[in-house]
Amino acid sequence: MAVPKRKTSKSRRNKRRTHYKATMPSISTCSNCGEPVKPHNVCKKCGFYNGKKVIDIEE
Repeated sequence: MAVPKRKTSKSRRNKRRTHYKATMPSISTCSNCGEPVKPHNVCKKCGFYNGKKVIDIEE
């Protein structure tokens, strides 16, 4: 089995991991009320999806 001859330094390890980063979630606006919502999800404020009433929201 292959074993490293020397300890991998923090610098070398971190250079290898540079492309592992968190991305911001995309946010769109509700076409009915203008509230920010995740794409392809029902609006939690008004219950609309794709311009149609999907669920009844009790206020």
